[in-house]
Amino acid sequence: MSGSNLALKLVPRIGEQNAKHTIDVKMSRQGTRLDSKKVNSELFTLTYGALVSQLLKDYENVDDVNKQLERMGYNIGIRLIEDFLARTSSGRCYDFRDTADKIQMGFRLFLGVTPSITNWSPAGDEFSLQFETNPLTEFVELPDHCLNLKYANVLTGVIRGACEMVQMDVTSWFVQDQLKGDNVTELRIKFIKRLEDAIPAGED
Repeated sequence: MSGSNLALKLVPRIGEQNAKHTIDVKMSRQGTRLDSKKVNSELFTLTYGALVSQLLKDYENVDDVNKQLERMGYNIGIRLIEDFLARTSSGRCYDFRDTADKIQMGFRLFLGVTPSITNWSPAGDEFSLQFETNPLTEFVELPDHCLNLKYANVLTGVIRGACEMVQMDVTSWFVQDQLKGDNVTELRIKFIKRLEDAIPAGED
């Protein structure tokens, strides 16, 4: 296949033979030289797609899948924060703007993307991360019957879990999603309260 596109189409079959839940994950690679970081990113994307597909098979209700993805992300976040602190030598966040900068740094460190920090609320307790591309959804197309699926909801859980480990209660949600026709993917993050009784990660 030299000189032509190599197209891989992964179509996980969900549920019955009528493919009530089907996610198409499409990947193309040009040429014969492979970049290891790009290959790892593509493998991660496909692996995540297979995970979401399996959850859709296990939980017929899309809302339950959204909750499971958030819980999984939370469990990842409470473990990932130690690695983040070790690799960045970051100290405690001084305010929520400092938190926003560190969350942005985390996306760059672990997913290789740098979202824009934008749309701060007047009170400074809420902001958005805007993604030109989301590596989790780069090769994904949602069928019409899965439009209520929050495909990358694992990211909201990661943020909640990581922030909780540094004494910060936050909530986050997607307000725009390129999988659903928006020009960008926008993740909104809101500060709720300080968790004074918790021991900050890295300070025990």
